[in-house]
Amino acid sequence: MLAHHLIRSAARNSPGAAAISAKGRTLSFQDIDALSDEAASLLRDAGVGTGDRVAAQLENGVEYVVALWATWKSGGVFVPVNYAAKAASTAQVLKDCGAALFVAARAQAARNADVLSRLNVQPVFVEVDPAAQPEALIAALRAAPKGMTAPVQRTPIDEDLALLIYTSGSTGEPKGVMLTHRTVVNNATVIADYLEARSNDVILCVLPMTFGYGLFQALSAAVVGAHVVLEQSFAFPAELLKRIAEYNVTGMPGVPSLFARLLDLKATAEANLSSLRYLTNAAAPLSPAHVQRLQALIPNARFYSMYGLTECTRAAFMPPERLAQKPGSVGRAIPNCELFVADEEGRRLPPGEIGELIVRGANLMRGYWGKPDATAKAFHIDQQTQERLLRTGDLFYEDADGDLFFVGRADDMFKCRGERVAPRLVEDALHALPGVLQAAVIGVDDEADGKAVKAFVVPSPGAEPDVNALRKACQRVLEPWLVPKFIEICAELPQTDSGKVTRAKLREAERVH
Repeated sequence: MLAHHLIRSAARNSPGAAAISAKGRTLSFQDIDALSDEAASLLRDAGVGTGDRVAAQLENGVEYVVALWATWKSGGVFVPVNYAAKAASTAQVLKDCGAALFVAARAQAARNADVLSRLNVQPVFVEVDPAAQPEALIAALRAAPKGMTAPVQRTPIDEDLALLIYTSGSTGEPKGVMLTHRTVVNNATVIADYLEARSNDVILCVLPMTFGYGLFQALSAAVVGAHVVLEQSFAFPAELLKRIAEYNVTGMPGVPSLFARLLDLKATAEANLSSLRYLTNAAAPLSPAHVQRLQALIPNARFYSMYGLTECTRAAFMPPERLAQKPGSVGRAIPNCELFVADEEGRRLPPGEIGELIVRGANLMRGYWGKPDATAKAFHIDQQTQERLLRTGDLFYEDADGDLFFVGRADDMFKCRGERVAPRLVEDALHALPGVLQAAVIGVDDEADGKAVKAFVVPSPGAEPDVNALRKACQRVLEPWLVPKFIEICAELPQTDSGKVTRAKLREAERVH
């Protein structure tokens, strides 16, 4: 099965059902299927053939979704480009993947003019208009120059590449994660399965579709014929509350920064959230304190704590009915996947011991585009079966019941007074305190301790937390070496466009000072 067969099937089974809503307009599965058929034909006319990369720099909207399905129908490989990316970052992606076509909003033309003049890539600029979203994409493709030669068309198979999703680059140079059609279909189907997705679900997606967490909302919805409401961002949480009521939203994926903002918004307590059936969290762990507050606020909604990486989309989830028994756990492996904690040699560790999480299953990437050395480092090869097992770079431990607990990124760990510090343990303690909206912890150079714990705290609106009071509160629940020696109150934390706090930027700022 190929990835675009998902939209074909949804259009056949539920032709008139609402598929995508954005900017006040709703299109059915039949509409999306027909528009992407037309766009695919125009992509082929522009010279896109089997395996050619089509990069798209568009905001969440119908244009984005049509471009995605159309690329697959044309035989191309879809390459999401962060809409907020600077010209240099955009150029890096376009050059690295060797894009044949660059579909972008007209607003990006001036920003990327110099980039495009130096790269051999054909731009297609879309006049994004709320009154004519998909039609603008079709018009732009019709105006594109015809391909000089007939594109190469091979018989498509599910091992062909479908997606190249570039990592955020928080730990180094961004890398293009290669996902095949088989992997995309498997991951979309598995996600819909464990979330118990329904055809009458309405999913509010405020996550950027240029990242896997946002993109797979539309793909998993197509599996069951569910409706996705797209928003540009979660910069204005009060607007999201209106959308929930307006569309009777049943499902909402989020990240810690989004949920933290909603919890501290006065309007949230007064909003009608009764339609919500489930919430999901991925990208970064959500503190147990925030989970408890969400469950108290929306008692009828099921909460899914999940773990995943771009390299495997999803890997673990905690069934909502077991979450209260295991606060802080991400549960066990998703269907058709196996997880285990291993030492540096790839040997399985017993329960209770901290090691790197290893993933095996149909959800894994093929590798990093054009980077064989990085690909080799990302996988552990089983010497007997020659199976490739993904090394996540994340530290976990497994309890006696087989449930997994995230400790931290290996790169984020440090030692204080000879003891290992997992930043998340300190952050969870801070998140449980009144007046704390967000917190992030790093290790800073210190003459006495070698490395000392420093916490950055964003206060809740109207709160004025006292640093000494915060430290004393931490002393009551944390081991001595985990208590922050330094606490800095700040207005915001640096984070990626997907909502993940970037400790690397905090460490960089400390080095500069």
